Amino acid sequence: MATIVRGDADAAVVALKSALDAFEQDHPGAEASLYRQNSGAIRIRVIDRRFAGMKRSRRHDLVWDYLGQKVATDVLQEISVLLLVAPDELRASLMNLEFDDPLPSTL
Repeated sequence: MATIVRGDADAAVVALKSALDAFEQDHPGAEASLYRQNSGAIRIRVIDRRFAGMKRSRRHDLVWDYLGQKVATDVLQEISVLLLVAPDELRASLMNLEFDDPLPSTL
């Protein structure tokens, strides 16, 4: 199941968590996590070995399309980061470091 790693679990976060739970079920081995960064921004990270060698644009198309079938447009508009990485890309990703240890939001 997807993990809410910090912040409030409001209705938008819960809706996205539910969609990410389904993504994990449909994509065995994928790991999703999310959190609300501030009042207008939700960050999502999906780690999936199937992303290895896949262009970033293709990854985004796949996951945005999936989420778009599961949650309302107004919820999708709150996503400020959709980090899609293969396990071997985690250490090289600066956004992954920010996801794990975010700078405080000023909002």
